[in-house]
Amino acid sequence: MTLNKRKVVVTQRFFDEATIHWLRDAGCEVVIADLPAGQADGGLSQEALVELLTDCDGWIVGHAHVTASLLAALPRLQVIARRGVGYERVDVAAVKAHGKVATIAVGSNDACVADRTLAMMLSLGHRIRESQERMIAGDWSILLGTDLYRKTVGIIGLGRIGRAVVQRLIGFEARILAVAPEPDADYARKTGVTYVDLDTLLAESDYVTLHAPLNPATQCLINGAALQRMKSSAYLINTARGGLVDDKDLLTALAENRIAGAGLDVFLSESDPTYKPVTDALIALPNVIATPHSGASTREGLDRTNLVAARCVVAVFDGTALPPDCTIADGR
Repeated sequence: MTLNKRKVVVTQRFFDEATIHWLRDAGCEVVIADLPAGQADGGLSQEALVELLTDCDGWIVGHAHVTASLLAALPRLQVIARRGVGYERVDVAAVKAHGKVATIAVGSNDACVADRTLAMMLSLGHRIRESQERMIAGDWSILLGTDLYRKTVGIIGLGRIGRAVVQRLIGFEARILAVAPEPDADYARKTGVTYVDLDTLLAESDYVTLHAPLNPATQCLINGAALQRMKSSAYLINTARGGLVDDKDLLTALAENRIAGAGLDVFLSESDPTYKPVTDALIALPNVIATPHSGASTREGLDRTNLVAARCVVAVFDGTALPPDCTIADGR
C-alpha cells in the first residue's frame, strides 16, 4: 500500500492540529468528519457511518457502535482506534473475525478524569451550586458544607483512573476504601488503601466514587438496595459509565434524602433514550453536579488522547508494535 492511500477518518470533535500534522507526516490523509451541530458520532446511523468510512483505512472513533454489520460493510478499514478507554460499544469478536484491529488510548485521560472526580467531590461537599443559585436569587445566607479533608472515600474500581484518584486523595489525608476484583497488597501497603467488600464500602464512605468498567457484572451495580446502604450524608460520584448506576433509583434516593447528593458525568440515557426524563430530573436538582460526559475533555487530555489514537493507527499501518496495553482486538 502506498502512503498516499493511508486515509484516516476522525469522527470526533476537538482533534488538535498537532496530531493532524503528526498523522500527515506519517503519510496519512486526514479527514475530520463534519458532524451535525450538537451530535456526536454515537448518534450516527450505520448508513451515515458507512458513507463516512467507505474508503478509509483507519478510523479514530468516539462513541459510535462498532458492530459486525458495520465492519462487514467496510472491507478496506484496517484499524479502529477509540479516543478513550472504554470499549463496551466495540464488538471485539467481530473485529477479530473481520481481520481488523481495535485499540483504546490507554493512560491519556487518567489525570483529567481524576481531577473531575475531585472537583465534583469538593463542589458537592462545599455546596457550590446551591450557594451560587441562592446568590443569583438574592439570598446571600450561608449554607454549611462538609470537608473532603480526612473523610472516608470509597472507590469502586482501582484501575488507572481509580489509582489517580487515590493519589489525589492522599493529599486530603482521606481514609480510602476500595473494591477491586484482585486486591493488591503491595499497593495497599504503599498508599494506605484498605480493600473491603462492597457493603462495607457503601456503609462507611462519606463519598463513593465509581471507576469500574461497564460489563454484565457491573450493570446497575449501584441500585436502590446499594443506595439504601449508604449514609444519608454521603455523596455518589460517577465519572465512569452511566450503566453502573440505576438512575431511576438514584433519583428516588435523592428525592427522599437518602443520600446527600451526586456528581454525575455519565447517564443511563446516553445508551437508553427512555431515561432522558430521568436525566433531566437529576440535573435539575440543586444537590446534583452534572457535566455532559466531559470528564476527559480538557485541552491537554484530548491532545494526549488524540496522539495515542493516532500512534495506534500508524502502528497498524506500518506493522510495528502498538503502544503498551492499547490493543483490545487483533484479527490480523
